[in-house]
Amino acid sequence: MAYFLMRLMPPRPSFPHDGTGEEMAAMKRHVEYWHQKALSGSAIAVGPVFEAQGAWGVAIVEVEDQAEAQALSDGDPIIASGFGFRFDILPMPSIILRPSAARNA
Repeated sequence: MAYFLMRLMPPRPSFPHDGTGEEMAAMKRHVEYWHQKALSGSAIAVGPVFEAQGAWGVAIVEVEDQAEAQALSDGDPIIASGFGFRFDILPMPSIILRPSAARNA
């Protein structure tokens, strides 16, 4: 198995504070998508990150390879929405998991 940090970059630094109704509806579908990925075991942790320069999202995933991480990105409703979100997919060559989070690590 391989691990990746997936950083979701929003279309603008002020998001989600100025999100439109359509963007927030797409974000709801995004959250539901990642909740399912967590239940199925591919997503270890997912959530928003707030910093002074703006918010972004993070997912740490356990998948077979980078192609599977890319498929998770491609399947995310927020990417398909066309609102300008994008994922940076960064390999994690090693990971330390607490026992309750570890499956085969």
